[in-house]
Amino acid sequence: MKKPLISVLIFIAFIVSLAYITDYDYILKGVRVVYLTGRTTAYIDDAPHFENDSINASSKPQPWPSHTLLGKIKPTNTLTTINDELGTVAFLLIKNDSIIYENYAENYSVTSQTNAFSMSKSIITALLGKAIKDGFIKNLNQPVADFIPKFGNGVTVGDLSSMASGLNWDESYKSPFSTTARAYYDDDLAETMFDLAITETPGESFEYLSGSTQLLGMVIEKATNMTISSYLQQAFYEPMGFEQPATWQVDDAEHRLAKMYCCLASNARDYARFGKLFKDFGNFNGEQLLDSTFVAKAIKPRFEVSPEYGYGFWLSNYLDKEIFVMRGILGQYVITIPEDNLIIVRLGHQRGGPSGLPFTTDFYTYIEEAYAMLKLN
Repeated sequence: MKKPLISVLIFIAFIVSLAYITDYDYILKGVRVVYLTGRTTAYIDDAPHFENDSINASSKPQPWPSHTLLGKIKPTNTLTTINDELGTVAFLLIKNDSIIYENYAENYSVTSQTNAFSMSKSIITALLGKAIKDGFIKNLNQPVADFIPKFGNGVTVGDLSSMASGLNWDESYKSPFSTTARAYYDDDLAETMFDLAITETPGESFEYLSGSTQLLGMVIEKATNMTISSYLQQAFYEPMGFEQPATWQVDDAEHRLAKMYCCLASNARDYARFGKLFKDFGNFNGEQLLDSTFVAKAIKPRFEVSPEYGYGFWLSNYLDKEIFVMRGILGQYVITIPEDNLIIVRLGHQRGGPSGLPFTTDFYTYIEEAYAMLKLN
């Protein structure tokens, strides 16, 4: 073996050893999952690289009806262009609770599972509402310390849902040393969470932190004595007639703590069900699954100075319409516009660029082009 090669191998061995000694070995998994597969960041099909919990389809599926105009509505040129540029793999329009337009690309289909990323945060808030309705949690003002004593300082479950926790979580998506990177690739997510603390006064202002949702999910698991996947199955997948199974990434085979701030993997039609659930104030096809007052609160701003966020949902008044949104980092969207009984679902590989507004440019284009396609005012 040539000396240069031996030197390289020794250097690699040193780096690997150093990573384990300093507790940064999760970075090695990040390199393996991302860079060694030809990517530069997390991606929509990364679930097979992690352990996952399974969520079964409903035993009584409730398919979306087809609108009479399905197959007759055509995409605008602008929509086609942006979908091609950003790698859209699913685009779905639901009008009056019926599918009016549906398109898939790159061999993705109705049943394809892709990572929801932070759309999962809205689902965790939905599960919070269900846990309150089921009596596991008293209300939005119940202290987190009632379930996880480590986190005192007055933080409530509502503070976690509304991104007002005061946690010292580093939300950076670029640094491999950030809390977000560690949480995504490390093998003991609970350890990561218990290394955090409430360092700012909770309940005073909005600060988007994935750790807030992770902690909220852990509270829900404590309160219900169920894994988040099991409770999701019972609370929503069965009664709402989900047609396809799903998975939720967990940290590893031993600990099996779900990454609740992200990482449910499902399909466009089933993601849309949460838009319908909140559009109809917790009622799904005649069954009241959530208290309507909880839903009404969730899709309104908590803080006047931060009108872009409620409890688990992003908010917008684009085109002078009240819109609530499930949003993922690569441009995953369930955009719900109640006044027009319209749900827009977009899944794909990339999002648009900065707009100077709370959403990237693609979000506004998807809404504009949906209205152009449907010729709504």
